[in-house]
Amino acid sequence: MNEVLKQLSERKSVRAFTDRKLSEEDRNAILTAAVQAPTAGNQQLYTILDIQDQKLKDRLAETCDHQPMIAKADMVLIFCADAAKWLNVYRTAGCQPRKPGVGDLLLACSDACIAAQNAVTAAWSLGIGSCYIGDIMENAETHQQLLHLPEYVMPACMIIFGCPAKEVGNRIKPERCDMDLIVQKDGYHELSLDDQKRMVSKSLNGKDFESWTQAFCARKYNSDFAREMSRSVEVYLEQFK
Repeated sequence: MNEVLKQLSERKSVRAFTDRKLSEEDRNAILTAAVQAPTAGNQQLYTILDIQDQKLKDRLAETCDHQPMIAKADMVLIFCADAAKWLNVYRTAGCQPRKPGVGDLLLACSDACIAAQNAVTAAWSLGIGSCYIGDIMENAETHQQLLHLPEYVMPACMIIFGCPAKEVGNRIKPERCDMDLIVQKDGYHELSLDDQKRMVSKSLNGKDFESWTQAFCARKYNSDFAREMSRSVEVYLEQFK
């Protein structure tokens, strides 16, 4: 296995950091890797917000589902799906652009998340830990104001970075599903009952399928933060309808 594949396999989320600051060289390397990501039509339909103000980090730690690790992270990047900047370019050039639609937003979200994954992979190669924070999509009205987001711009994801705390190295990365449950040939088919149970089997930790799944559903899918995330995304979508 070559070094790139090895690091992709070994990378895991890091939620505890030391107090050591990232060097400017490392920060620039992470950002450079991000903007070199594949992008639709070389448009780079995203804007990266580099959050350096500690008061803003503290606020985001509360608005993003009360997660103190956000405030403690040395580097915080928000990847915004940006359907506004090219619209402005078209108008400046005298074009008559149509209003951005939902398809434009989804394409921008893809661009933003691809760039984000480049940043995460680059950071890991430098010995820097990271963690995705999907909760940035919550509290749309608050984050629009807090981050000065104009129309047609949506925060697709946030990533926190820092030097991993010692205990992180002892944490085992959760096992992924068997390949045949993820990769399907030539078309989609629903998983059988046996395959559904096999899909979660590596996460059960001694519990039975029904009780583990019911608890997971309550904690994640039916949670207040998941409902708020859906509501907030609908707020952003209204701009594109």
